[in-house]
Amino acid sequence: MKSGRYIGVMSGTSLDGVDVVLAAIDESRVAQLASLAFPIPINLKEAVLAVCQGQQLTLSQFGQLDTRLGRLFADAVLALMKQENLRPEDIVAIGCHGQTVWHEPTGDAPHTLQIGDNNIVAARTGVTVVGDFRRRDMALGGQGAPLVPAFHHALLAHPGERRMILNIGGIANLSLLIPGQPVRGFDTGPGNMLMDAWIWRNLQKPYDKDAAWASEGKVLLPLLQEMLCDPYFAAPAPKSTGREYFNYGWIERILGQFPALRPQDVQATLAELTATTISEQVLLSGGCDRLLVCGGGSRNPIVMTRLAGMLPGTEVAATDEYGISGDDMEALAFAWLAWRTLAGLPGNLPSVTGASQESVLGAIFPANPRK
Repeated sequence: MKSGRYIGVMSGTSLDGVDVVLAAIDESRVAQLASLAFPIPINLKEAVLAVCQGQQLTLSQFGQLDTRLGRLFADAVLALMKQENLRPEDIVAIGCHGQTVWHEPTGDAPHTLQIGDNNIVAARTGVTVVGDFRRRDMALGGQGAPLVPAFHHALLAHPGERRMILNIGGIANLSLLIPGQPVRGFDTGPGNMLMDAWIWRNLQKPYDKDAAWASEGKVLLPLLQEMLCDPYFAAPAPKSTGREYFNYGWIERILGQFPALRPQDVQATLAELTATTISEQVLLSGGCDRLLVCGGGSRNPIVMTRLAGMLPGTEVAATDEYGISGDDMEALAFAWLAWRTLAGLPGNLPSVTGASQESVLGAIFPANPRK
């Protein structure tokens, strides 16, 4: 077993920064040692957003974006290593998820694409990198997502309590940790993504801090009902989605039927959409005793209050109260998945993704031998 210190790197669909986490991992524990939030330059963020929403670009432009993201992830890791006074030989490996620019798990040729050249990360840090985690699961007929439920089960499952772990990033996903049942998990739909897109377009702010803008508005029920008619919400699991589906264009298409709305009312309605679609899936999945929330959405007081109100009898709490930072959960998960890969252990759960079998995930980018 490749026990030791690992670094996890995650840049999620929210694009609010690169999360980098240092962890000590072995067969019996995952201990977070340090973390760092590394900013994404605005021009790089805008380039990624354009690709995610279907903007055409040349192969040269795509290759440049892949390189720029690889440099960004390397810089983020190096910043953490400098912060913690670490040398390359102090780290077993880096688990680098990459930036998802397209995720299309259905159709004749299902595919997913995460970019950010891991050769650059390995070359610049001097540390072995594990990446490209999702495509092996898809090759086995799975959705390639979500992959984090396996990690949630390893760290947060309880033998006698019905628990669900909710990650509210750009997309919201649930992990169902029900005693005596196989682990299940799926994307419920938009988390912060639509709220972030709307406030960016209207106020040029990256997100609605403390839901202050949404608090100025009111929920528009006809608009909410139209949004809830999207077929994704009624689709059965396993299912996964991303920014290529839920984006600003999605909002625009629906708003075309509702002229002259106050923008803050739209923001309030988008927050209600996130809370409603999550709570409906919790209830349709049989409910739970405890809903543990992580991701940036766990800091949104409107969403958290509405979840508690829609789920009477369920304790709704942030994972921070259970010893795992909600901001660092996904980066920590990909450090753990890198450990699984190097140990030759499967990283997917077929009961979650729909794959035909368990599999070791990821591709390994070895560091150069040290002289």
